[in-house]
Amino acid sequence: MNFFDPDDRSPSEGARPAYGFLTRAEHVGYRAVAGLLRALPLDTASNLVGGLWRFAAPHLRRQARTLEHLAFAFPEKTLEEREAIARDMWEFLGRTFAEAFHLDEIDADPDRMTVHATDEVKRAVAEHGQAVVVSLHMGNWEVASMSGARLGLHMTGVYQGLKNPLVDRDVAKMREPYYPAGLFAKSPETARALMKKLADGCSLALLADTRDARGIPVTFFGREAPTNPFPAAVARARDLPIVAGRILRVGPGRFRADVELVRPVITDDKTADIAATTQAIHTLFERWIREVPGQWMWSHRRWG
Repeated sequence: MNFFDPDDRSPSEGARPAYGFLTRAEHVGYRAVAGLLRALPLDTASNLVGGLWRFAAPHLRRQARTLEHLAFAFPEKTLEEREAIARDMWEFLGRTFAEAFHLDEIDADPDRMTVHATDEVKRAVAEHGQAVVVSLHMGNWEVASMSGARLGLHMTGVYQGLKNPLVDRDVAKMREPYYPAGLFAKSPETARALMKKLADGCSLALLADTRDARGIPVTFFGREAPTNPFPAAVARARDLPIVAGRILRVGPGRFRADVELVRPVITDDKTADIAATTQAIHTLFERWIREVPGQWMWSHRRWG
């Protein structure tokens, strides 16, 4: 599952694991699965892996964490209702994995994704020509950058590298075409590279719903969650709009992007402004997740 799991991270500070037997064996296994899923029709691959994960994943260790998170997020729901949400989540994660090997087909077929952007978003994009784009692990986040492109944004992005450098290389190659201004692995030097891209007129795309132990606290589903303030800080520093988007799954390999504007808070207190804007982003995320809880990734370590 490490392909779509933000908890499964590559070594920090630029360290690279040795290309030993296990690293290469894992890569061979990944390439075999990738070849099989790529050979299947898109809808077939999505249905197959989604069904397998719906059946098998509730028996894995991360089911306990998933149910724990659902219990405090939805205390009014019964255990059976929370287990149903968890099954929906595992299915969507399986589908997301399978569909990653067909991103080019999704991008090439305009009927596979519709974009619903508010008038505020359209005006902000037209006025500034660039934006800080934030999304979350919902529906199929791998296609979120496609919705930004359809709004006319030339985007650069950042991703958390995987532990296996060979698999990480292959996954990055799949994603790179949808970030025409460049896709960067998270590292101590990444922020500087992204700021240069913004200075050149590009837009920045980030998944903003993950845990950052060194971040600032926001209230998310009634609990404090450490969060990266970078999107809010960049938007404030460069006077850019924040364009927030979620991807909703409407069928195998078919999606709807809902896009709203988050206005950065700007006063004389920079620290308070960044905190307030970061909270506003997550207040929107929480509303979106509550509407369709089975399409968000409850299994990752967001709070702990």
